[in-house]
Amino acid sequence: MNEQQFRALCVPAGCAVRDALDALDRSARGILLVTDAQGRLVRTVTDGDLRRAALNRVPESASLADLPASAPRTIGAHEPVARAVALMDEHEIDHIPVVDPQGRPIDLVMRRELSQRVWLSSPHLGEEETAFVEEAFRTNWIAPLGPHVDGFERELAAHVGVGHAAALSSGTAAIHLGLLLLGVRPGDTVFCSSLTFVGSCNPILYCGARPVFIDSEPGSWNMSPQALERAFEWARREGRMPRCLVLVNLYGQSADMDVLLPLCEKYGVPVLEDAAESLGATYKGRPSGSFGRVGIFSFNGNKIITTSGGGMLVSDDADLVARARKLSTQAREPAPHYEHVEVGFNYRMSNVLAGIGRGQLRVLGQRVERRRAVYDAYRRELAGVGGLQWMPEPAGMRSTRWLTCLALDGDRAGERRDRILRSLERHSIEARPVWKPMHLQPLFQGCEYFPHAEGDDVSARLFAGGLCLPSGSNMPDELLGRVIDHLRRALAHAEAPGAAAAV
Repeated sequence: MNEQQFRALCVPAGCAVRDALDALDRSARGILLVTDAQGRLVRTVTDGDLRRAALNRVPESASLADLPASAPRTIGAHEPVARAVALMDEHEIDHIPVVDPQGRPIDLVMRRELSQRVWLSSPHLGEEETAFVEEAFRTNWIAPLGPHVDGFERELAAHVGVGHAAALSSGTAAIHLGLLLLGVRPGDTVFCSSLTFVGSCNPILYCGARPVFIDSEPGSWNMSPQALERAFEWARREGRMPRCLVLVNLYGQSADMDVLLPLCEKYGVPVLEDAAESLGATYKGRPSGSFGRVGIFSFNGNKIITTSGGGMLVSDDADLVARARKLSTQAREPAPHYEHVEVGFNYRMSNVLAGIGRGQLRVLGQRVERRRAVYDAYRRELAGVGGLQWMPEPAGMRSTRWLTCLALDGDRAGERRDRILRSLERHSIEARPVWKPMHLQPLFQGCEYFPHAEGDDVSARLFAGGLCLPSGSNMPDELLGRVIDHLRRALAHAEAPGAAAAV
């Protein structure tokens, strides 16, 4: 519902019954919000109210103020949507108006919308996966390992242009093994992007190492070369050169490899490329995930393709991937009995999930195109709204737009962003802040951090006003239009004078 449609629901108490009937017919929402001379909500009127009025022989020329009084049931802008649901259930109604502190209507919660939730990024399954899963069941290959695991590894490696791959239980497991493969041990230092999900750096702690966080740069929202250079200079002075660098490709977009990789080569530090969010992206024509000594992908349920849960480790080094497979299967030695000389992990992907992955990989291109189309629709439909900084796509980079992200400009961006989130949630639309940077997380308190420039903490600024919008490749245009209408209203109200109290 856009602003014009909402305003059409608001009628004065002096409105005639016949005009109210016409307004109800035009809006097709089954409710009108009746206001007094100061714009305060005095009651609601539904189809049922007007039918009862007709049965009681109320003339159509009568005003709504002449109908029997009925106090409206409302919620405030800061009340949770659960409160609206409780009121609707208690009173057996399908609409709850939202009012500002002065009692003026500013929104309407509708049961119909709440029953059709719009997710940030829901799994998108098709027909290809079914055949592979059915084959796994038919052949009884449902345990870990099997022909689909082998096939998924081959096909994924070929798709991203690397020599070898190991299918694992999660992207986090892939990072953990990748760190071990690159020699990370207790007491080591590991550099890592700060603007990321915690799964990028929790494995550093698994290894007993200490992370040092690197800021983003504004041109791509990915790792800042300036910050990385200063971090290397500091590490050399302190005698804390990192064992490796975890380089994250954020929200479906590659980092600036032509600048970052030479810096790492200059200091002899290998790169673990965290491409968990960027399968299908390219950097100057080369697939994301193919740049590091080790690369990793995630197939979590919200990713661009999914195996419900799973990940992949890739490398051109056959020995590294062979060792990853050994470590991921409890590090069993080649003996007729179960022989172990080192710690291993239960990190392998099952044959059933790998079958899902093989089917999903076949439609990866379509999934990318749809997510890019979703992003384009947001940009196009909100082109007239000022103060929005969309996540940039620098020349030579092709993002998957796994999530469509923006940052609000100006003062009190965080407060405005939070008001927008609450407004969207009232209409059962899931949106989220941009990742909270790792250097601001209590878990990593005291870790070294290098901002983009002196006094310029880019990742903190992006988090403060950043917003991730529903971006699923299975979101139909009708639902996308609904999101855009509500987002446009939420943006307008968040910017309006007095919005802090109203939205």
